[in-house]
Amino acid sequence: MARPRRLPRCYTAHPNGRPSQPPPRVLIVKERPSSAPSPLRQHRQWSRDGESNPWRDSSFKLLEATLTAFGSVVILGLAGYSYHTYYKSLVLTKMENAFAVGYSSLEKAALSRHDVNAEHVDEEWIPRKEQAMIDEIVDGTAQGYYWLLTGEKGTGKTSMLLHSMKKVHGEGIAMLEVHGDLEIFRLRLGKALDYEFHEDYIGSLFSFKGPRDTTPLLDIERAFNQMEKVALKRKKQLGRPVVLLLNGVHLLRDNEDGRNLLELVQQRAELWAASKLVTVVLNSNDYWITERLMHEATRLRVMPVHDLSKDDAMACVRKARERLFFEDVPVSVLEHVYGRIGGRLRFLAQVANAPDMVEACDAICAQEKRWFLNQCWILGEEMDPAGEEQQDTCTGAMVLAKVLVEKQKAMQLEGVDGSILPRIPLHEAREVMTKYDWIQRHDHLNIFAIDSHSMVQAGSVAMQNAFRDVCGQPGFDAHLKATLDRLDELESLGRTREITLKDLRADGEYRAVVEGERGMRRLLFR
Repeated sequence: MARPRRLPRCYTAHPNGRPSQPPPRVLIVKERPSSAPSPLRQHRQWSRDGESNPWRDSSFKLLEATLTAFGSVVILGLAGYSYHTYYKSLVLTKMENAFAVGYSSLEKAALSRHDVNAEHVDEEWIPRKEQAMIDEIVDGTAQGYYWLLTGEKGTGKTSMLLHSMKKVHGEGIAMLEVHGDLEIFRLRLGKALDYEFHEDYIGSLFSFKGPRDTTPLLDIERAFNQMEKVALKRKKQLGRPVVLLLNGVHLLRDNEDGRNLLELVQQRAELWAASKLVTVVLNSNDYWITERLMHEATRLRVMPVHDLSKDDAMACVRKARERLFFEDVPVSVLEHVYGRIGGRLRFLAQVANAPDMVEACDAICAQEKRWFLNQCWILGEEMDPAGEEQQDTCTGAMVLAKVLVEKQKAMQLEGVDGSILPRIPLHEAREVMTKYDWIQRHDHLNIFAIDSHSMVQAGSVAMQNAFRDVCGQPGFDAHLKATLDRLDELESLGRTREITLKDLRADGEYRAVVEGERGMRRLLFR
């Protein structure tokens, strides 16, 4: 007897026959037209029917796991892409805020260092003809160039830049102090631009490498790329470029790293100047920066900042003394002050704030003289052979100082104004010192100064007075000649080779042949 079988719901039964006939015993089964059921529906139907297929169960679980994993990956990818987009937008927003109105911590530190209180001379009393041009550079009026401010230490380059920054309240300006170490320069650049170099990126948590697998130069290049985007946006909105101030570029080391960084900055400055996106302003005390930049410069403009003239310096000191001490300084005293310290801004500020101006001038000249002697004094005929290299540079400085003193005496005999310092061309100075790179070391020490026209002079009027005092000492010429003779002797000893012959017993002998310009000579050693 056949066992009855339950039919699925998709099947229906209809009676076969007419109503007058007896009840049918045969059923005609017709399939209900319907769409193909889903795997999940089939699985549920089979479960209700009490039937189970292991292959179908495995396929369903595999499909379910695949869909779950794919959905998780899609959600994770969308979340990562959203965070990456948000982070890039956040980087640009932070950098835009760095160029907004206000000052960064580095700028505040610079402003506070140069800020003036009631006990010091206000910088407003010092008129500078370069101030108007610097104002145009900082506020974005002067476009299409990048600038190099050169001049000796204490001439007021940084003070004028900060004064211009105050006028625009720091809007569109980023400023940083240059350092010789590229890692420190990278950190200062990031702080000035409010850029973290992706060190705060959460994606780095899933990396097996270090947080920053690169070099400082690459990080600086990335920072410049981001700044370029911000500058382009501000250019469209405001119509003027942003300004990047690099103060103290002479602190870069004259080695491969320093030259590579300077080349990178110059390449960017040339490109930005052509597109009028960013105006780069470099501030330097040393000549080698100018010499390095001029080789590849196209849009570079050099702005030399010199000492005040005699009339301006005397007028400024008189005005300051009237305001601070209610004193009417005689012209003779003002001329004496200028003859001792010249128009150097930092010296004038010290003298104007001192109770006794003459005593302050003497103290400044004595300080400059001590600095010159500590760095360049010569040791005479008792010099140790180990000090030959150091004394070479010192002797060169003394010889050049003597040349400048003699030139000043000749200028006085010709009736030239005594406020003008004697100068000689750079190539002649190198010829006097007998080596081309010694002058660069003394320029860095502020003993000599090289202007943008390659003319060499004393670092200041006070330093020229120190040259005159040292070279005028009794016995100086003899002491200098003894030092030069000792250096020649040490150099000769360094070129001399001693040959010692041993074991010449009884009638033993050596025969040597020496070839020279006069032919061959035979020597016999017994």
